[in-house]
Amino acid sequence: MGIQNPPRRLKQLHPSQIRPNPENPRLIFRQEEMESLMVSIAKHGVQVPITVYEDKGNFVLLDGERRWRCAKKLNLHEIPALVQQKPTDLENLLLMSNIHALREQWDYFTIATNLDRIIDLFKKERKYTPNEIELSEATGLTRGQIRRCQLLLGLPERYKELLLDELELPKGRQKISEDLFIEMEKSLKTVTKRLPEFNDSLDDVRDALVEKFRNGTIGAVTDFRQLAKIATAIDNLGIKQQTAKRALTKIFNPNNSVNIREVYKSTVEFEYDEKRAAQHIEFLNDYFDEILEEDKKNELDEDFIELLTRLYEILKRLLRD
Repeated sequence: MGIQNPPRRLKQLHPSQIRPNPENPRLIFRQEEMESLMVSIAKHGVQVPITVYEDKGNFVLLDGERRWRCAKKLNLHEIPALVQQKPTDLENLLLMSNIHALREQWDYFTIATNLDRIIDLFKKERKYTPNEIELSEATGLTRGQIRRCQLLLGLPERYKELLLDELELPKGRQKISEDLFIEMEKSLKTVTKRLPEFNDSLDDVRDALVEKFRNGTIGAVTDFRQLAKIATAIDNLGIKQQTAKRALTKIFNPNNSVNIREVYKSTVEFEYDEKRAAQHIEFLNDYFDEILEEDKKNELDEDFIELLTRLYEILKRLLRD
């Protein structure tokens, strides 16, 4: 299923002969990056040829749209181009995806916009729907990346537009990130699986969470993971559904300043810590049994014995009553 590299020939083309590729996964052309590249091209010329295919007398870009745009702005009369045979629609899209995936870490939203199109073209040209493994092999993306992209594809259109606007800003000025939506959507999937009644108000929930992140009530995108832990506490800790629902409803209320961390702390944090401690204690019990059974007390390190002594004193205080 891999993409074959067709034979190519090098030509010098006038920028006006070249058209952008409608399947280019690059949606964002940040101004500062373009200006830096233009300075380099003005000084040294286009050092790396672009890649194109010929179509009805024109040449369509496969790789090098930023170089081509800069060449046009600088009024260059020719640009080096590797010309290859015209691919099918699916080959074209997969070539574009693989070229860019190999070169740099693309914005997930940029990659995500191509996945639906790739799947549609698989259905059209190859008569079947690719699974996650086949998509990974064809696009060069990991399965984890594909899942993150699919979370972004499921967002309401207004959030896709918001995200696109943010991605056009320099990285340091971006407030609303892809990571925010990926973490939020992963957690909300878990929440609605355990508490499906939240499905009916999911857009309002998203609005409240995004606004709380904007105004600093939610301090970090990783806080969203605690939403999932509150919901899964129904199964993992045996808390009542109504308890989890009340806790989440507080967080989802746009008219208060309640944040995720404080609700998590007051609702389930102690129980999760207790469960984790119990797992450690079980491991220690097994380890101590092994030491006694194999008579290895004399082999214990002095530092380890000191830690055991401290633990013994703590346990005496804890169990005194």
